[in-house]
Amino acid sequence: MQPLIFAADDDQALTRMVRYVFEAEGITVRTFGSAAELLSQKTRPDLLLLDRELPDKDGLELCHEIRRSAAWAGVPVIFVTGKDSERDRLEGLQVADDYVAKPFSCPELVARARAVLRRSSRNRLPQRFHIGQLHIDEESMTVRVQGRQVGLTAVEFRLLCFLAANLGKSFRRDQLLDAVWGDGRFVTPRTVDVHVRRLRAKIETTPDSPRYIQTVRGKGYGLMLPYTWNPEPRISAPCAMAPPASFSSSPAQ
Repeated sequence: MQPLIFAADDDQALTRMVRYVFEAEGITVRTFGSAAELLSQKTRPDLLLLDRELPDKDGLELCHEIRRSAAWAGVPVIFVTGKDSERDRLEGLQVADDYVAKPFSCPELVARARAVLRRSSRNRLPQRFHIGQLHIDEESMTVRVQGRQVGLTAVEFRLLCFLAANLGKSFRRDQLLDAVWGDGRFVTPRTVDVHVRRLRAKIETTPDSPRYIQTVRGKGYGLMLPYTWNPEPRISAPCAMAPPASFSSSPAQ
C-alpha cells in the first residue's frame, strides 16, 4: 500500500506542486491551507508536511500539539518552510523528524519523505485493537472473539492486522496482496478471497453474513465496526476491554 501524506501550507501553488510530484510517484497527498482545516480531519495520515508559518497557528506550536494528540502522536512530521536559519532548523528538529527549507528540490523532498516513512515503519510499536467483540494483540499475536481465543495462520494474522489498522477503509485484492504478501512470492488475487473466507470462518458468528470483514461492492474488502463506526480511534489502556460498538488501538506495552 502506498502511504497517505497530509501537506499543510497556505501557498496553494506550492501545495499543488507537492501533490503533483508525490502523486507522480503513486503517493496520495491531501492538502490543507490552515491548521484548523488539518486538525479537523478524522483520517490518520502516514506523514505530515508542515509549513511553520500557517495563517492561524505557528507550525512549531502545531507540531507540539500533534505530538500530544492521542490520535496522531506517532505520525512523523517534516517541516517544509521558508524559516531556514540555524536556530529555526534546530528548533524544528527538536519536534519534527526532518526539516526542508524553501526553495527545495522536489526529488529531494520525495526522497526525504520516503526515508522518514521507512524509519517510521521500522519503529512502529505493536498495537492492540479492540473492535466490537474482536480483540487483536500484535505483540503476542493473539486474537480473541467474545473472549474466545482464535487460532490464525501467520498470513491470516497479518491480513487481519492490516485491515484493523485501516478500520473502515476498503482495499482491492491487488492492494491487499502488496500490503500483506509483498512482492517476494507469486500469488494471485484469488488468494485474497481464500484467506478472507478462512478469516470469516474463524472470527464471524455467521460467516455468510459477516459483521467485521465486509465486501465493499466495486472496491474490495474492509474491516468495519459492527453497527456503527467512529473513524477517529481512541487510545485505550493496554488491557482495557472496549464496549461492543467501539474501536480502539494502543501500542502494546
